[in-house]
Amino acid sequence: MEEKKKKAIEMFNNGFNCSQVVLNTYANELGLNKEQALKIATPFGGGMAKQQYVCGAVTGAYMVLGLKFGKSIEGDDKSKIYTYDLVHQFNSEFIKHNKSIHCKEILGHDLNTEEGKNKIEEDKLIEIRCQKAIKTAIDILDKLIT
Repeated sequence: MEEKKKKAIEMFNNGFNCSQVVLNTYANELGLNKEQALKIATPFGGGMAKQQYVCGAVTGAYMVLGLKFGKSIEGDDKSKIYTYDLVHQFNSEFIKHNKSIHCKEILGHDLNTEEGKNKIEEDKLIEIRCQKAIKTAIDILDKLIT
């Protein structure tokens, strides 16, 4: 697990967003290659294209859960219900560690204002809070998947 988190943070520090690095962490075992995973997850960074809605690490985790357990056969409501249940479990655990699943609440400032950007940068919140969100998402996923 530590190796997964280390690799994800390394990618994050190299310019990939939270959603991309979480999905990519599990891509191979879920039948996606790196390019597919990174492209699929691109729009979800910054809480849905920097709109600061649901955290990218969270949406990346949802994609992992969907790929692993989601409904793919008509009438298979069991899989859908199970996947929804896992998302609820994920959210509860994630909130315990990050206080919210929403990017704006996790960062505490608006990414889209000059004042917010300056405060986020000054307090190193991307390094501190976003990296924590990524690590937390991977920890929770590892527990839910096994």
